[in-house]
Amino acid sequence: MENNQRRKGAVRVEPTPKRDAKVHRGAEHHHLNIADKGRSYVRHNIEVARQSYYSLLSQPLTTFMTLAVLAIALALPGALYTGLKNLQQLGDSWEGDPRVALYLKLSVTDAEAETLSRKLLLRDDVAASELITAQQGMLEFQAMSGFGDVFSFLDSNPLPAVVMVMPRDLSVASVPLLQAKLQALPQVDEAIVDMEWVQRLVAFVLLAERLVWVLTALFIMAVLLVVGNTIRLSIESRRDEIIIAKLVGATDAYVRRPFLYDGVWFGLAGGVSAWFLIQFSLFWLNGPVEQLVGLYHSQFELTGLGFVETILLLIISILLGLAGAWLAVGRHLREIQPQ
Repeated sequence: MENNQRRKGAVRVEPTPKRDAKVHRGAEHHHLNIADKGRSYVRHNIEVARQSYYSLLSQPLTTFMTLAVLAIALALPGALYTGLKNLQQLGDSWEGDPRVALYLKLSVTDAEAETLSRKLLLRDDVAASELITAQQGMLEFQAMSGFGDVFSFLDSNPLPAVVMVMPRDLSVASVPLLQAKLQALPQVDEAIVDMEWVQRLVAFVLLAERLVWVLTALFIMAVLLVVGNTIRLSIESRRDEIIIAKLVGATDAYVRRPFLYDGVWFGLAGGVSAWFLIQFSLFWLNGPVEQLVGLYHSQFELTGLGFVETILLLIISILLGLAGAWLAVGRHLREIQPQ
């Protein structure tokens, strides 16, 4: 009984340690540094870009039609630029080697033609001269034209001797002056400058340059309108989603971001498609062009867009897609406000 009474007695309780007054109750506050914010921003943009990409793939018909229009609108200025570049290349390849062809009179013998060719080398305004006798001219005509049998029916060679003169001064103003001086020689029947068509080509290239700039400006406006209209339709189809996002506190930048990535994807895909159209067009034209320049024994070759020009095309197309989306979103997003 004594043991039971002892158990029922008072029990000694150890004092509970006091809580530290500095300990905070409730939710704790976390502070993000700039690096964490940057990583979060990058991850969010990557995720939005991925969702935008798959969203465009989920609408293949609409996306294909938009890309087709963008590809054509971007390919036409690129094709005009490429054609202009090839024309400039063709003109430069001939402009650096202008020659004056002196067609001598039929009464001039080969010895007199040889003497004239040597005298021309003594002139200060002549860099070189080459004599093509009447016999050499007939052989070249037979080899190149395929009508060599025609000469067998003639009593004499109807082709004159030709002296090809290389001017020392290759400027556009000096060559016609040399042509006039050589035309006055008694042995010369006619002096022709093969640079005349190059001058016409240069004038045509200058006109084409301005035409390319005008058309490029028009097609840029077309790209902006196409992208802007596509983004506007996308905004209208997601009006309810935008309203709900704004009701829960989403900022305009957050709502705008997916549509901007839509414009970037449209611009990138349109630029790549335009590049393929330009290269395919050049490949398709390369055969006839080679046959044509082969008739003139020229080494001219069609050149397409180089690496730098391709990168520039892609950058411009992406910027145009982004600009079109920005303009459309900035205008139509303000009109969608929760009531």
